[in-house]
Amino acid sequence: MVATHNKSKTFLLMIAVSLLLPFANSADAADDHITQRADVKQFINKMVEDHQFERTKLTQLLSEVELQEGVIRAITRPYESKPWYRYRPIFVTKKRIKRGLEFWQEHRETLARAEEKYGVPPEIITAIIGVESYYGRHKGRYRVLDSLVTLGFDYPKRGKFFRKELEHYLLMTRDEGIDPRSVKGSYAGAMGKPQFISSSYREYAIDFSNDGKRDLWNNTADAIGSVANYFRRHGWQHGAPIASEADVTGDDYQKAIRKNLRPKLTLAQLRAHGITPREQQPDTLKATLIELENRSNKEYWLGYRNFYVISRYNHSALYSMAVYQLASELRQQHDSAMALN
Repeated sequence: MVATHNKSKTFLLMIAVSLLLPFANSADAADDHITQRADVKQFINKMVEDHQFERTKLTQLLSEVELQEGVIRAITRPYESKPWYRYRPIFVTKKRIKRGLEFWQEHRETLARAEEKYGVPPEIITAIIGVESYYGRHKGRYRVLDSLVTLGFDYPKRGKFFRKELEHYLLMTRDEGIDPRSVKGSYAGAMGKPQFISSSYREYAIDFSNDGKRDLWNNTADAIGSVANYFRRHGWQHGAPIASEADVTGDDYQKAIRKNLRPKLTLAQLRAHGITPREQQPDTLKATLIELENRSNKEYWLGYRNFYVISRYNHSALYSMAVYQLASELRQQHDSAMALN
């Protein structure tokens, strides 16, 4: 009887625990939810106080976020960490050139209008959209809201930057009348055909089609005009050189290699360091030396002011060089085709 009684008590205890377990799990889930974190609460407070967001609605929106481990993995392994000989073949390919020429032909009038208004040539605009989204085909697979929350609160290395982008994103979607849950983009929250981040969208996106709205996802004219506006606002100089190959001698040239691509030294000063451009340019022209890693050697380029402007899109020298070389191929093949006609 004693054994039977103990078994009964054990059985009843198990039932009681099983009935209470869902409530315990729910409590734990609520406690662990991202909206219960102090840093997220602080962000919500900021949006409410600075921008008059409704606290309940914003909290509900953030409660629907799904943190993405894949976003963290992607940002820690960017393409720009590759050597040049592996990076270039990703973007400067026969297929991307062919599709770029088709894009140029299809949107030639809009590209010509953008060049006339902003001074940015068609091949540069086309190359940017080609590198960023393969001319609008690949606009990203992550929900931007998920990406920005993940990076803003779970990636301390650049958390401040991405929290600011999340702020811009919420303001952008409110201003543009877009459901913030609906937008997809890159792992870093870049959006549309030109892959603008939220702050760039708010600052540089334009309605180039004159239909009353800015749409960088579906409206190619807006994408073209916005890229041109972005470049002009960052100081693009129409007709000025972009980059040229260079030869180096001795070891002093290494002092001229800088991570910041803003041109600082004149060509006369660079020559004093053993650096000679292969194209004739004025000695007073400022440039920065770029070193690219090939399989068995290194190649050297001089980046001028317009090269630096390209790097405002992505600060990597590899990125800017890929855009420049893709644009050069597009221009060369476009002009050759026009000459035959």
